[in-house]
Amino acid sequence: MAEEKSRILIIGATGKLGHYLVNASLASGHPTFALVRETSSSEPQKAQLLHSLANAGVKLIHGSLQDLESLVKAIKQVEIVICAIPSKNVLDQKLLIQAIKEAGCIKRFIPSEFGADPDKAQIPDLDYGFYAKKSEIRRVIEKEGIPYTYISCNFFTRYLLPSLAQPGLNTPPRDRVKIFGDGNTKAVFVEESDVATFTICTVDDPRTLNKVLYLRPPGNVCSMNELVEIWEMKIAKKLEKVYISEEQLLKSIKETPFPSNSEMIFIYSAFIKGDHTYFDIEPSGINGTELYPHVKYTTISEYLDTHL
Repeated sequence: MAEEKSRILIIGATGKLGHYLVNASLASGHPTFALVRETSSSEPQKAQLLHSLANAGVKLIHGSLQDLESLVKAIKQVEIVICAIPSKNVLDQKLLIQAIKEAGCIKRFIPSEFGADPDKAQIPDLDYGFYAKKSEIRRVIEKEGIPYTYISCNFFTRYLLPSLAQPGLNTPPRDRVKIFGDGNTKAVFVEESDVATFTICTVDDPRTLNKVLYLRPPGNVCSMNELVEIWEMKIAKKLEKVYISEEQLLKSIKETPFPSNSEMIFIYSAFIKGDHTYFDIEPSGINGTELYPHVKYTTISEYLDTHL
Protein backbone atom coordinates (compact mmCIF):
# COMPACT_ATOMS: atom_id res chain seq x y z
CA MET A 1 0.00 0.00 0.00
CA ALA A 2 1.33 3.46 -0.91
CA GLU A 3 2.34 5.56 2.08
CA GLU A 4 -0.16 8.27 2.89
CA LYS A 5 1.02 11.75 1.98
CA SER A 6 1.38 14.27 4.78
CA ARG A 7 -1.26 16.95 5.21
CA ILE A 8 0.26 20.36 4.46
CA LEU A 9 -0.82 23.76 5.80
CA ILE A 10 0.38 26.72 3.73
CA ILE A 11 0.44 30.16 5.29
CA GLY A 12 0.53 32.99 2.76
CA ALA A 13 -1.25 30.92 0.12
CA THR A 14 -2.59 33.97 -1.74
CA GLY A 15 0.91 35.36 -2.32
CA LYS A 16 2.85 34.55 -5.48
CA LEU A 17 5.13 31.91 -3.95
CA GLY A 18 2.30 30.69 -1.70
CA HIS A 19 0.13 30.07 -4.76
CA TYR A 20 2.90 28.01 -6.39
CA LEU A 21 3.37 26.05 -3.15
CA VAL A 22 -0.35 25.23 -3.13
CA ASN A 23 -0.18 24.04 -6.76
CA ALA A 24 2.94 21.93 -6.12
CA SER A 25 1.39 20.41 -2.99
CA LEU A 26 -1.81 19.48 -4.82
CA ALA A 27 0.15 18.14 -7.82
CA SER A 28 2.10 15.87 -5.46
CA GLY A 29 -1.11 14.46 -4.01
CA HIS A 30 -0.84 16.03 -0.55
CA PRO A 31 -4.04 16.98 1.26
CA THR A 32 -3.56 20.76 1.16
CA PHE A 33 -4.82 23.39 3.60
CA ALA A 34 -4.48 27.18 3.53
CA LEU A 35 -4.68 29.53 6.51
CA VAL A 36 -6.84 32.53 5.61
CA ARG A 37 -7.77 35.62 7.58
CA GLU A 38 -11.47 36.26 8.21
CA THR A 39 -11.08 39.63 6.43
CA SER A 40 -9.71 38.09 3.20
CA SER A 41 -13.18 37.33 1.86
CA SER A 42 -14.01 41.07 1.91
CA GLU A 43 -11.12 41.86 -0.52
CA PRO A 44 -12.48 41.09 -4.03
CA GLN A 45 -9.16 39.97 -5.53
CA LYS A 46 -8.29 37.74 -2.56
CA ALA A 47 -11.84 36.37 -2.39
CA GLN A 48 -11.60 35.32 -6.03
CA LEU A 49 -8.22 33.66 -5.42
CA LEU A 50 -9.53 31.82 -2.36
CA HIS A 51 -12.53 30.66 -4.35
CA SER A 52 -10.23 29.18 -7.02
CA LEU A 53 -8.09 27.50 -4.31
CA ALA A 54 -11.19 25.92 -2.77
CA ASN A 55 -12.33 24.73 -6.22
CA ALA A 56 -8.91 23.15 -6.76
CA GLY A 57 -9.36 21.09 -3.60
CA VAL A 58 -7.65 23.24 -0.96
CA LYS A 59 -9.30 23.24 2.46
CA LEU A 60 -9.47 26.81 3.76
CA ILE A 61 -8.98 27.28 7.51
CA HIS A 62 -9.69 30.62 9.18
CA GLY A 63 -6.90 31.88 11.40
CA SER A 64 -4.36 34.62 11.92
CA LEU A 65 -0.67 34.87 12.79
CA GLN A 66 -1.76 37.24 15.57
CA ASP A 67 -4.16 34.73 17.18
CA LEU A 68 -2.62 31.76 19.01
CA GLU A 69 -5.88 29.87 19.53
CA SER A 70 -6.80 29.90 15.82
CA LEU A 71 -3.25 28.82 14.90
CA VAL A 72 -3.23 25.84 17.27
CA LYS A 73 -6.64 24.77 15.97
CA ALA A 74 -5.44 24.97 12.35
CA ILE A 75 -2.12 23.23 12.99
CA LYS A 76 -3.77 20.27 14.76
CA GLN A 77 -5.33 19.32 11.39
CA VAL A 78 -1.99 18.81 9.58
CA GLU A 79 1.53 17.36 9.86
CA ILE A 80 3.50 19.91 7.82
CA VAL A 81 3.49 23.73 8.05
CA ILE A 82 4.98 25.87 5.27
CA CYS A 83 5.10 29.62 5.76
CA ALA A 84 5.40 31.94 2.75
CA ILE A 85 4.69 35.35 4.23
CA PRO A 86 6.59 38.44 2.96
CA SER A 87 10.12 39.01 4.31
CA LYS A 88 9.09 42.20 6.09
CA ASN A 89 6.73 40.14 8.29
CA VAL A 90 9.05 37.22 9.18
CA LEU A 91 9.04 37.97 12.92
CA ASP A 92 5.27 37.33 12.87
CA GLN A 93 6.26 33.65 12.80
CA LYS A 94 7.13 33.72 16.53
CA LEU A 95 3.52 33.09 17.56
CA LEU A 96 3.27 30.41 14.84
CA ILE A 97 6.29 28.62 16.35
CA GLN A 98 4.62 28.78 19.76
CA ALA A 99 1.46 27.29 18.22
CA ILE A 100 3.44 24.48 16.52
CA LYS A 101 5.08 23.68 19.87
CA GLU A 102 1.70 23.68 21.62
CA ALA A 103 -0.04 21.55 18.95
CA GLY A 104 2.74 18.95 19.20
CA CYS A 105 1.84 17.14 15.96
CA ILE A 106 4.08 18.78 13.34
CA LYS A 107 6.63 16.58 11.56
CA ARG A 108 8.20 19.47 9.65
CA PHE A 109 8.13 23.27 9.67
CA ILE A 110 9.41 25.21 6.65
CA PRO A 111 9.66 28.86 7.69
CA SER A 112 9.46 31.85 5.38
CA GLU A 113 13.04 32.19 4.11
CA PHE A 114 13.27 31.42 0.36
CA GLY A 115 16.32 33.57 -0.31
CA ALA A 116 20.04 33.61 0.45
CA ASP A 117 21.07 31.72 3.60
CA PRO A 118 20.65 34.37 6.33
CA ASP A 119 23.39 32.76 8.43
CA LYS A 120 25.87 33.18 5.56
CA ALA A 121 25.04 36.77 4.53
CA GLN A 122 27.97 39.16 4.90
CA ILE A 123 26.11 42.49 4.80
CA PRO A 124 24.74 42.94 8.37
CA ASP A 125 25.40 46.69 8.40
CA LEU A 126 23.55 47.27 5.13
CA ASP A 127 20.39 45.17 4.97
CA TYR A 128 18.18 46.89 7.59
CA GLY A 129 17.90 43.63 9.56
CA PHE A 130 16.56 41.67 6.57
CA TYR A 131 18.79 38.63 7.21
CA ALA A 132 19.10 39.09 11.00
CA LYS A 133 15.32 38.64 11.42
CA LYS A 134 15.39 35.39 9.42
CA SER A 135 18.31 34.11 11.51
CA GLU A 136 16.41 35.07 14.66
CA ILE A 137 13.48 32.88 13.56
CA ARG A 138 15.89 29.99 12.89
CA ARG A 139 17.26 30.24 16.44
CA VAL A 140 13.74 30.21 17.95
CA ILE A 141 12.82 27.10 15.90
CA GLU A 142 16.01 25.31 17.00
CA LYS A 143 15.62 26.36 20.66
CA GLU A 144 12.07 24.97 20.70
CA GLY A 145 13.24 21.70 19.12
CA ILE A 146 10.83 21.96 16.20
CA PRO A 147 11.72 19.73 13.19
CA TYR A 148 12.53 21.98 10.23
CA THR A 149 13.84 22.38 6.71
CA TYR A 150 15.19 25.77 5.60
CA ILE A 151 14.93 26.55 1.88
CA SER A 152 17.83 28.61 0.55
CA CYS A 153 16.96 29.30 -3.09
CA ASN A 154 18.77 32.67 -3.37
CA PHE A 155 17.10 35.01 -5.95
CA PHE A 156 13.73 34.39 -7.58
CA THR A 157 14.11 34.84 -11.34
CA ARG A 158 11.55 37.68 -11.28
CA TYR A 159 13.89 39.67 -9.02
CA LEU A 160 16.77 41.47 -10.80
CA LEU A 161 16.96 39.00 -13.70
CA PRO A 162 14.36 40.78 -15.90
CA SER A 163 16.64 43.86 -15.86
CA LEU A 164 19.91 41.87 -16.03
CA ALA A 165 20.63 43.25 -12.53
CA GLN A 166 20.35 46.89 -13.66
CA PRO A 167 18.78 48.95 -10.84
CA GLY A 168 15.75 50.92 -12.00
CA LEU A 169 15.21 48.97 -15.24
CA ASN A 170 12.34 46.54 -15.87
CA THR A 171 13.70 44.93 -19.04
CA PRO A 172 17.20 43.83 -20.10
CA PRO A 173 19.30 46.65 -21.61
CA ARG A 174 19.91 46.78 -25.37
CA ASP A 175 22.77 49.33 -25.50
CA ARG A 176 24.85 49.67 -22.37
CA VAL A 177 25.11 47.62 -19.21
CA LYS A 178 26.56 48.22 -15.75
CA ILE A 179 28.86 45.50 -14.44
CA PHE A 180 29.29 45.57 -10.67
CA GLY A 181 32.73 44.73 -9.32
CA ASP A 182 34.83 42.63 -11.71
CA GLY A 183 31.70 40.82 -12.93
CA ASN A 184 33.04 37.36 -12.01
CA THR A 185 31.20 36.66 -8.73
CA LYS A 186 28.34 34.20 -9.22
CA ALA A 187 24.73 34.58 -8.06
CA VAL A 188 21.86 32.06 -8.23
CA PHE A 189 18.38 32.54 -9.73
CA VAL A 190 15.48 30.06 -9.45
CA GLU A 191 11.94 30.33 -10.84
CA GLU A 192 9.36 30.51 -8.02
CA SER A 193 7.30 27.60 -9.35
CA ASP A 194 10.50 25.49 -9.30
CA VAL A 195 11.30 26.60 -5.75
CA ALA A 196 7.81 25.42 -4.78
CA THR A 197 8.34 22.02 -6.44
CA PHE A 198 11.67 21.48 -4.68
CA THR A 199 10.13 22.59 -1.37
CA ILE A 200 7.27 20.07 -1.58
CA CYS A 201 9.79 17.31 -2.41
CA THR A 202 11.38 17.82 1.03
CA VAL A 203 8.34 17.52 3.28
CA ASP A 204 8.33 13.73 3.78
CA ASP A 205 12.02 13.19 2.99
CA PRO A 206 14.10 12.13 6.03
CA ARG A 207 17.27 13.33 4.25
CA THR A 208 16.17 16.97 4.53
CA LEU A 209 15.12 16.87 8.20
CA ASN A 210 16.83 19.66 10.19
CA LYS A 211 18.85 20.68 7.14
CA VAL A 212 19.22 23.69 4.86
CA LEU A 213 18.16 22.78 1.31
CA TYR A 214 20.36 24.80 -1.06
CA LEU A 215 19.25 25.33 -4.63
CA ARG A 216 22.11 25.95 -7.05
CA PRO A 217 20.77 24.41 -10.27
CA PRO A 218 23.28 24.01 -13.13
CA GLY A 219 22.48 26.75 -15.66
CA ASN A 220 21.17 29.03 -12.92
CA VAL A 221 24.47 29.93 -11.24
CA CYS A 222 25.85 32.92 -13.15
CA SER A 223 28.23 35.85 -12.85
CA MET A 224 27.31 39.27 -14.27
CA ASN A 225 29.78 38.75 -17.10
CA GLU A 226 28.09 35.44 -17.96
CA LEU A 227 24.60 36.96 -17.76
CA VAL A 228 25.61 39.73 -20.15
CA GLU A 229 27.23 37.21 -22.51
CA ILE A 230 24.03 35.06 -22.57
CA TRP A 231 21.96 38.18 -23.34
CA GLU A 232 24.36 39.44 -26.02
CA MET A 233 24.12 36.08 -27.81
CA LYS A 234 20.33 36.24 -27.71
CA ILE A 235 20.10 39.76 -29.16
CA ALA A 236 23.14 39.24 -31.45
CA LYS A 237 24.69 42.48 -30.26
CA LYS A 238 27.58 43.56 -28.02
CA LEU A 239 26.65 45.91 -25.20
CA GLU A 240 28.78 48.81 -23.99
CA LYS A 241 30.06 47.81 -20.52
CA VAL A 242 30.39 50.30 -17.68
CA TYR A 243 32.24 48.89 -14.67
CA ILE A 244 31.03 50.04 -11.26
CA SER A 245 33.52 49.43 -8.45
CA GLU A 246 32.58 48.11 -5.02
CA GLU A 247 33.35 51.56 -3.57
CA GLN A 248 31.09 53.29 -6.12
CA LEU A 249 28.24 50.88 -5.44
CA LEU A 250 28.56 51.29 -1.66
CA LYS A 251 28.54 55.07 -2.09
CA SER A 252 25.31 54.86 -4.15
CA ILE A 253 23.72 52.56 -1.55
CA LYS A 254 24.55 54.99 1.26
CA GLU A 255 23.36 58.05 -0.66
CA THR A 256 20.03 56.47 -1.69
CA PRO A 257 17.27 56.22 0.97
CA PHE A 258 15.81 52.83 1.89
CA PRO A 259 13.90 51.07 0.32
CA SER A 260 14.91 52.71 -2.98
CA ASN A 261 18.42 51.29 -2.51
CA SER A 262 17.30 47.69 -1.90
CA GLU A 263 18.12 46.42 -5.41
CA MET A 264 21.64 47.80 -5.05
CA ILE A 265 21.99 46.18 -1.60
CA PHE A 266 21.09 42.75 -2.99
CA ILE A 267 23.33 43.23 -6.03
CA TYR A 268 26.18 44.07 -3.62
CA SER A 269 25.38 40.99 -1.51
CA ALA A 270 25.19 38.55 -4.42
CA PHE A 271 27.48 39.90 -7.14
CA ILE A 272 30.23 41.48 -5.03
CA LYS A 273 30.24 39.70 -1.65
CA GLY A 274 29.23 36.40 -3.27
CA ASP A 275 26.67 35.60 -0.56
CA HIS A 276 25.00 32.91 -2.72
CA THR A 277 28.11 30.97 -3.65
CA TYR A 278 31.20 31.89 -1.57
CA PHE A 279 30.82 28.79 0.65
CA ASP A 280 30.66 25.05 0.03
CA ILE A 281 27.57 23.21 1.22
CA GLU A 282 28.34 21.87 4.71
CA PRO A 283 26.95 18.69 6.34
CA SER A 284 24.20 20.88 7.91
CA GLY A 285 23.01 21.53 4.35
CA ILE A 286 22.12 19.51 1.29
CA ASN A 287 22.09 20.21 -2.47
CA GLY A 288 18.50 20.22 -3.72
CA THR A 289 19.22 19.64 -7.42
CA GLU A 290 21.42 16.62 -6.63
CA LEU A 291 18.79 15.28 -4.23
CA TYR A 292 15.89 15.67 -6.70
CA PRO A 293 17.34 15.21 -10.20
CA HIS A 294 13.84 14.49 -11.58
CA VAL A 295 12.72 18.12 -11.05
CA LYS A 296 12.67 19.93 -14.39
CA TYR A 297 13.48 23.59 -13.79
CA THR A 298 13.69 26.75 -15.89
CA THR A 299 17.27 27.86 -16.61
CA ILE A 300 18.42 31.49 -16.72
CA SER A 301 18.80 31.21 -20.50
CA GLU A 302 15.23 29.90 -20.91
CA TYR A 303 13.91 32.64 -18.64
CA LEU A 304 15.68 35.37 -20.63
CA ASP A 305 14.08 34.02 -23.83
CA THR A 306 10.77 35.35 -22.46
CA HIS A 307 12.26 38.89 -22.53
CA LEU A 308 13.33 38.87 -26.18
